[in-house]
Amino acid sequence: MITPRPYASLAGSDAGWLKARLHFRFAGMGRPEYGAVGALHVWNDDEFAPDSGFPMHAHRNVEIITYVRRGAITHADSLGNQHRIEAGDVQVMSAGEGIVHSEHNRENEPTLLYQIWLHPRTAGGAPSWRTKRFPRPERSGRLAVLASGDATDQAEGALPLSADARLLAATLQAGERIEHRLSGRAYVVAVNGRLAVNATELAARDGAVIDGEQRLTLSAIDATEVLLMEVA
Repeated sequence: MITPRPYASLAGSDAGWLKARLHFRFAGMGRPEYGAVGALHVWNDDEFAPDSGFPMHAHRNVEIITYVRRGAITHADSLGNQHRIEAGDVQVMSAGEGIVHSEHNRENEPTLLYQIWLHPRTAGGAPSWRTKRFPRPERSGRLAVLASGDATDQAEGALPLSADARLLAATLQAGERIEHRLSGRAYVVAVNGRLAVNATELAARDGAVIDGEQRLTLSAIDATEVLLMEVA
């Protein structure tokens, strides 16, 4: 079963400096029927205005993936990390027993990003932070694993997650198609162009819950980027 969550149907908020659309209901915000998919419980489509952002704030017991689509975001945290994360970069922060961090758009243009939250396998533990560049040309026509809780994926270059999940991405030209085998549930997003997932068409920025499908055919109707989160 493939159940679309069209971008136009997503609940949102506009704080002026931050515009957000929520693929999942979280903390009383979002559509009630858009519940979690396994460990995946937050997928926000965020736009930060220039010279804006979140000041230092705390998290615990959550895996946070930041995927920058356009522009850049500057991260700082209580572990002493400070880094400018550009489009094509992926950040993974394991909050563990507690971490404090900030996120700011220091650019002179809006920054577009996805922020994705997962429940960890176990609570507590030491917090950690990592980032890595995944150039889009290197994922052309194929799904590449960006972050994963699987040790084999990590050994092959994926950022480590303390969760039973893996985030994959591909860039496709119009007419290109990928076949992919699934072993559990998943959530897919067409980042910036129309995409057919088996027989279900998604517009740009639409998402879809995938449950009970063993094989996926991802067919690009337009040139697009695809993000796929697999969960146990």
